[in-house]
Amino acid sequence: MEASSWDALRKQARRLEAQLDDQMIAYRKLVSMKSDGSENDIESDIERSLKQLQQVNSQMQTWVSSGGSEVLSHTLTRHMEILQDLTQEFYRLRSSLRVKQQHASLLDLRDFDRAKFDVEEASDSADQALLREQAAISRSTGQMDNVISQAQAMLGSLMTQRSTFGGITSKISNVSSRLPTKEKIHGHHHSFARRLRLRLPHLHLLVV
Repeated sequence: MEASSWDALRKQARRLEAQLDDQMIAYRKLVSMKSDGSENDIESDIERSLKQLQQVNSQMQTWVSSGGSEVLSHTLTRHMEILQDLTQEFYRLRSSLRVKQQHASLLDLRDFDRAKFDVEEASDSADQALLREQAAISRSTGQMDNVISQAQAMLGSLMTQRSTFGGITSKISNVSSRLPTKEKIHGHHHSFARRLRLRLPHLHLLVV
């Protein structure tokens, strides 16, 4: 009865140890690869198997404590060492996986920040280009306004000069119309000469 129970516990311990070996092989492979989220299921299975093996070892320790032989004590020690090795290996692999996951998360975050920065920089560049274009348009518009203002001022000056010259021309025309022409002067001169010639004989007689 007792031997049968001990043998059953040993078989259960060996079965759990073999199961844990298979689970640890799969877990090591997973740790060496890129995380895809499946590690949570394997970790849960390993933790459950370790807990079950711990319970079996506790039951075996009860047998040894109740007066088991040295052989049973040696067997129990061996099973407890296997449990300790598997537990330490599991914690080591899990810690390594966590570090790897954190590193990958930081890389993803850095890539995201870099992509975000590139987008913002491109947006800022586009905004700056638009502002430069608007400034250039404003300068061109200002220059055009200056040219138009200068042209309007010049046109006003020309219109004033035209008006002034028109007034002078009108006055000159009025004066010219009042002055005797060359023909009239010559006509008066010839008429005066004729009258003078006609009167000269009479003047000569008066003098004599």
